[in-house]
Amino acid sequence: MAAGLQTAGIGGLGTPEILVIVVVAVFLFGGKKIPELAKGLGEGIKNFKTSLKSDEEKPEEKKQT
Repeated sequence: MAAGLQTAGIGGLGTPEILVIVVVAVFLFGGKKIPELAKGLGEGIKNFKTSLKSDEEKPEEKKQT
């Protein structure tokens, strides 16, 4: 067995795979568009978490209907 030549990162993705994904994203969207996409994604995740919290706080209202 080879001694850990390539370590697995997030979900089994190593550094070379992540670099390829970043390069493809820059070619597809351009350097200026990527921060806007990241901001939109962050806001979407924030809104999703907020809606989950508000649903958890009001379980009685759903049961009464």
